[in-house]
Amino acid sequence: MSPTTVGLLMFAAMIALLVLRVPIAAAMFIPGAVGYWVLTSEASLLNLLKGSAVARLTVYDLSVIPLFLLMGQFATQGGLSRALFQAAAAFIGHIRGGLAMASVFSAGAFGAVCGSAVATAATITQVAYPEMRKHGYSGRLSTGTLAVGGGLGILIPPSVPLVVYAILTEQNIAKLFAAAMIPGVLAMLMYAGVIWLMCRLQPQLASPSEALPWRQRWRAFAGVWPILVIFVIVFGGIYGGIFSPTEGAAVGAVSTFVAGVLRRELTLPAIGRSFLGAAETSAMVFMIFLGADMMNSTLAVTQLPMHLADWVSHLEVSPLLIVACVLLFYVLMGCIMDELSLVLLTIPVLFPAIMGLDLWGLGAEAKALWFGILILMTMGTGLISPPVGLNVYVVNGITKDVPLMETYKGVFPFLASDFVRLFLVLMFPSISLALVAWLYG
Repeated sequence: MSPTTVGLLMFAAMIALLVLRVPIAAAMFIPGAVGYWVLTSEASLLNLLKGSAVARLTVYDLSVIPLFLLMGQFATQGGLSRALFQAAAAFIGHIRGGLAMASVFSAGAFGAVCGSAVATAATITQVAYPEMRKHGYSGRLSTGTLAVGGGLGILIPPSVPLVVYAILTEQNIAKLFAAAMIPGVLAMLMYAGVIWLMCRLQPQLASPSEALPWRQRWRAFAGVWPILVIFVIVFGGIYGGIFSPTEGAAVGAVSTFVAGVLRRELTLPAIGRSFLGAAETSAMVFMIFLGADMMNSTLAVTQLPMHLADWVSHLEVSPLLIVACVLLFYVLMGCIMDELSLVLLTIPVLFPAIMGLDLWGLGAEAKALWFGILILMTMGTGLISPPVGLNVYVVNGITKDVPLMETYKGVFPFLASDFVRLFLVLMFPSISLALVAWLYG
C-alpha cells in the first residue's frame, strides 16, 4: 500500500470516528498510530510514543495556554464580565438595539482577558440575555447577537487558537496578536452596524431603554477599570519588550486574580472553580495536541503535505482563488469541528502549500501572519454557521426559551457581515498587517 493511500485512508478513518462521536483526540490518534505502524514498524511506533508526549508537554511556549485559560476563569468567576456589560449598557443601552450592541462590545472586551470563543459566548450570555429579554428584545436578536459576540473571544487577543497557530508555524505570538487587533475591532463595529440596521428595518426586534444620568454612566464605567489596567499591563508589557507572551499570560492571570479578589467576588469556592475549569480545559487541549502530533507524524512519513504543496504551486489558477477555496474549506469544517482541533489538524498540511504561493508580493512572515488571521476569522464564522455552529448550541443551551431555528435566523445577517469582512482582509492584507508594521517597523 502506497504512503499516499495510507494517508487518505487515515483521514477517512478519522472522519468516520468523528461521525461515531469519538472524542477528537482519539479520532486523530488512533488512525495516526495505525498509519504510522503500517508505514514503518511496530518498533518505530513504540519508539515514537515513548518520547512524543514528553516532547510535547515540556514545550515552554505552550504554558501560555493554561495561563490564559486561568486568566479567563478568574475573569469569569470574578464578575468582570458583568461589569463590562453594565458599563457598555449604561452608555448605549438607551438607543434601539443598544443592549445588543453592548453585548457585542462587552464580548470583545471580555475576549481580551479570556481567549476562548465558547467561554466568551457562555459567560456573556448569562449576563446579557436576561437584561435584553427584560427590556423587550426578541429572542432572535438576543441569541443571534450573543452567538456571534462569542466568536470575538478567539479573534481579540489573547487567543488560544492563535497561540497554537504561532507554535505550529514558528511565528511570533506577539506579532500575531497585533495582526488580529484591527480585524477584531472591525468585527465589533460591523456587528454593531448590523444590529443598528436590523433594528431600523424591524423596530419590533428591540425597544429603546431609558437613558441613565451621566453620573450613573460614569459609575458603571468605573467598574471596568481593572480590565483596562490588565489589558495595558499585559499587552503594553509584551509590545514594550518588558516580558514575553508567556510571561505576559502569567502576569495577566495574577492581575485578574487580584482584581477579582478586590471586587470581593473571587471567593475561595470561586478560586477552586477557576483552577478546576482551567485544568479541565488545559487537559482537553493537550490531549488534542497528542492526537494531532500522532497524525502529523504519520503525515510526515506519507509526505502528503509536500505533495499537496507541490500540486498547489503548479495549479494554473489565481493564488487568491486557492486561498479563497481554503477559507471556504475552513468555514465548512468549522461548522462541525472546534477551532483548536481544526488548527492542529490542518495547518501542518495546508500551511506549506499557502507559503509556496505568491500572494500580493508578501514576504514569508507577513504572509504567515495574514493567513493566520484569515483562517481565524473563517473559523469564527464556522462557529455560528448551520448545520452545527458550536456557539449557537452553547447560547441556545443557556437560553432554553428560544427555539434553535430562531437563533440561526438571528445569526444570518451577521454571517453576511463576516463574509464582507473576510473579503476585505483577503483583498487588503494591510488591514491585518498595518499594526504589526507600526509596532515592529
